[in-house]
Amino acid sequence: MTPIEIYIHIPFCVKKCLYCDFLSGVFDEKMQRRYVAALCTEIKYMAPRFQQSEVVTIYVGGGTPSWLSEDLMDEIITTVKQSFHVNPLAEISVECNPGTLSSEKLNLYRSIGINRLSIGLQSANDDELKELGRIHDYNRFLHTFDLVRKAGFDNVNVDVMTGLPHQTIEKLEKTLNAVTMLRPEHISAYSLIIEKGTPFYEKYKFDAVKQQAGMPTEDLPTDEESYKLYKFTMDYLAKKGYQRYEISNYARNGKVCRHNLGYWDRVPYLGLGLGAASLIDNVRTSNIRDIYKYVETSEAISAGKAVESEFSSPYAQTQEILSKKDAMEEFMFLGLRKIDGVARSDFQKMFGIDIEAIYGPILTALRNEGFMDAKEGRLFLTDIGIDVSNQVLAKFLLDE
Repeated sequence: MTPIEIYIHIPFCVKKCLYCDFLSGVFDEKMQRRYVAALCTEIKYMAPRFQQSEVVTIYVGGGTPSWLSEDLMDEIITTVKQSFHVNPLAEISVECNPGTLSSEKLNLYRSIGINRLSIGLQSANDDELKELGRIHDYNRFLHTFDLVRKAGFDNVNVDVMTGLPHQTIEKLEKTLNAVTMLRPEHISAYSLIIEKGTPFYEKYKFDAVKQQAGMPTEDLPTDEESYKLYKFTMDYLAKKGYQRYEISNYARNGKVCRHNLGYWDRVPYLGLGLGAASLIDNVRTSNIRDIYKYVETSEAISAGKAVESEFSSPYAQTQEILSKKDAMEEFMFLGLRKIDGVARSDFQKMFGIDIEAIYGPILTALRNEGFMDAKEGRLFLTDIGIDVSNQVLAKFLLDE
């Protein structure tokens, strides 16, 4: 059987964070139940196409999946397991926010096979949490983390953010110290991005432009300060025993996120739910983004009605067939995010040609400039190359 990953999107939140541009919102329980019924219909509809595939990871993201009631999460995971061939050792992750978990909910998670949790802390400073529009304070996070450990979860990620308004090295150190003292198996450390369409964009858009231009800022860290925060995070986590295995992700005791690694290695993935993206046989699709249209599509399918679609699935809103050139570019963009980079043998196996035949001059130039290196058949970015990864990765765009 060929390996496949599944991503499941839960678009519900207690409250929308001020910086968030994800496809999510606040809906009542009636809509949540209607959506989960529609999601389970999609799961059962898509499954027959993948009877020769084995699901190796499941990732339930959002939104705030942990906001769902226990019975709804049970219904989702059970439907997947009944519909697909799921490896008994599959990594099954669920994103959680502090304040949305209980002992009962966590025990249910364990009983249905969920074995990895990702908790969105972002900061241990309550003023920063308030600025971000988070629903929790640091003490609530501590209570949630304690519940998670008492429930027996031994594969836990904690999210933190850098580049926050008025963030200093001292504030960041407080957050990193607080998190590492708890010894989670995994830490994701992302830089704040000011996205259009969010309250943060309206508040900080001019500062964001100044930041990108290397000019002095009023509220956001300058470009130089952001770099210092980023480097401090990397050095601090390394001293605490966290191995950096991707630009923004760190793990100890080998507890890397298998789902994310699969994504960076271009393992085929099936996205289920509102707006979810899939990559199957170099065809990328993206699901319907309107929750009412999504639910109505599932309800029509359940009623046995024909649902017309110009794409491979009635749930797809967009579809793109990737050319060999597109796939090669993506192989490099994603693979070089990993600290150990890409394997020459994987490129050869995937595309039937030596990587040097496609990227030889670029690889030579980047190695001569100190941005790349090679070892044991792998090509990877150096520390300097990672620091300017956006510029380096742009070199791998191929001419038409």
